[in-house]
Amino acid sequence: MLHPQAQALLRLIEEKGIPPTHTLTPEKAREYYLVRRAVTQPDPPEVALARDLAAPGPGGEIPLRLYRPMGASAAQVLPVLVYYHGGGWVIGNRDSHDVLCRQLANGSGCAVVSVDYRMGPENRFPAAVDDAIAATRWVHANAAQLKLDPARLAVGGDSAGGNLAAVVALEARDRGGLPIAFQLLIYPATDQRRGWPSHQTNGQGYLLTRDSITYFHDHYIDDPKHDLDWRASPLLHEDHSKLPPAFVLIAGYDPLRDEGLAYAQKLTEAGSRAALVNFERQIHGFITMGRVIDEAIVAVQLCAAQLREALRPG
Repeated sequence: MLHPQAQALLRLIEEKGIPPTHTLTPEKAREYYLVRRAVTQPDPPEVALARDLAAPGPGGEIPLRLYRPMGASAAQVLPVLVYYHGGGWVIGNRDSHDVLCRQLANGSGCAVVSVDYRMGPENRFPAAVDDAIAATRWVHANAAQLKLDPARLAVGGDSAGGNLAAVVALEARDRGGLPIAFQLLIYPATDQRRGWPSHQTNGQGYLLTRDSITYFHDHYIDDPKHDLDWRASPLLHEDHSKLPPAFVLIAGYDPLRDEGLAYAQKLTEAGSRAALVNFERQIHGFITMGRVIDEAIVAVQLCAAQLREALRPG
């Protein structure tokens, strides 16, 4: 029951002879990832503001991009989503997820801050985690001058970015000083051990493969013991209680499906609020593919609606 549009995309990739990610150098993989946008992503919608910023981080400045939705005045104080892009902690940047961030801003009425965290293999775990935390705390601390509401701050991301969002929510609860109101987890990677059944059943033929997952893992994680560190595998944290409400979106033909499902279950069992939606006919990465997959637009609308409801005043 794979969606016919997803089938057509997979056939096109095969016909065009696009090389699998795991066969490329990180530099080439990043280049291909950006080039693919023109084929699969919608045109970028207009927003009231898209401005590049930078936050101080443990490894130097962290590039950010602030989006304010259409219709928002410059003086209006807005709730904010801090967003971490996907790409296996190796590929992707602010540009690869520019369209999605614009869509989420306009659909939710919230500001969005996109975080360009350090990636492997140049900067291994936990560099991405450290940057995600530092950037989020900077946004919270500088909310007034950015015309953002520090009490209505959400974290979110897709795939590797969903991993980082879950980790930031856990760190914020454990350390304090960073109130997070909501977490938007789009097919999140939650367990670096990579042993869930969907890694086998969906591990070949559906865009993200077992080989590519291993490629990303090995460029990010340089010591096997890190797989058991909750900052790499948030599913393995000993306590998932008292976390911000979560909306978890997964895809039926995604190798990461089961660990996303397990994370939503773990949150709920611990007493944290979590809602799970499975786009049963879809593949990993589909939410950015609205030019070729209709359900991507629906998924974005659903995420934006959840964000809007979670961050509304009162």
